[in-house]
Amino acid sequence: MQRIAVIFSLICVCVSLQAQTPRSNVFLFDVRKASDTLYKLTKPRFLTAFNARGYNNQPAFFSNNELYLTVQMYGDDQTDLYLFDLDKKTKTKVTETPDGEFSAARVPDYYSFSAIRQEINGRDTLLRLWQFPIDRLTNGKPVFKYLKDIGYYHWLDAQRVVVFGLDKGNYLAICDTRTDDVSPFATNVGRCFMRMPNGNLAYVQKSTSGDWLLMEKFLSRSGGESKKIINTLTGCEDFAVLPDGSFLMGRGSKLYKYDRYSDQDWEEIADLRYYGIKNITRLAVSTDFKLALVSD
Repeated sequence: MQRIAVIFSLICVCVSLQAQTPRSNVFLFDVRKASDTLYKLTKPRFLTAFNARGYNNQPAFFSNNELYLTVQMYGDDQTDLYLFDLDKKTKTKVTETPDGEFSAARVPDYYSFSAIRQEINGRDTLLRLWQFPIDRLTNGKPVFKYLKDIGYYHWLDAQRVVVFGLDKGNYLAICDTRTDDVSPFATNVGRCFMRMPNGNLAYVQKSTSGDWLLMEKFLSRSGGESKKIINTLTGCEDFAVLPDGSFLMGRGSKLYKYDRYSDQDWEEIADLRYYGIKNITRLAVSTDFKLALVSD
């Protein structure tokens, strides 16, 4: 049971005790580049008014107008996936199974999507990566035959996926879906990691005694070494990468950006307290500069 509690704290989802489910909401903005160094946030939208007292998290753009969220309705005991059509201003419940699903992502084959499924078997809980057809005509299947205890993930291509593993502390590894081969490359890492426009992988290296670092792992070079990009904002592990390669991070109600070619440090670009945003966590950006952010 202790191990299950650790996993729950890492993924911020608790399906057994409603009181422990964190309240969170999702807001949408357009990001406009006013000059080479100045960004403005426009067209604010509150997406989760339908569940303002519940859990709304892990935004993922499947296209510029399709946004997936992990939602636990207030009073319910599990998470499900919802699809928001931003043009039509509609929402659709995508999953409704005995198991909870979270962390939706588009698979690069474009015919399917994936999610972590929390499978409860008696006292045991499995966290496995599942793959589903986009049309949802079948119930899907596990991506890996043996690999489990996956908290987060990011697809590199249709056969390779970076996973945040929970079975040995926490670590990042590149995994092959055809063979179940696992190649770890970092430990004591943050939950957020993603591909950069240059093809490399950005992730957060944590430390118990020093600063946390935003890192770049070179995926095309032999050996795939990593190098520091910049220190993160103090205590922050969630970030997003804009289409131009700039990084976004939130701390409290404020949003910051960092462009390593023009900025010396993180630059504040917005204070969103006016919208009731007090603690920015996860961020997601579309290719046309829409920003979805989570506020606890």
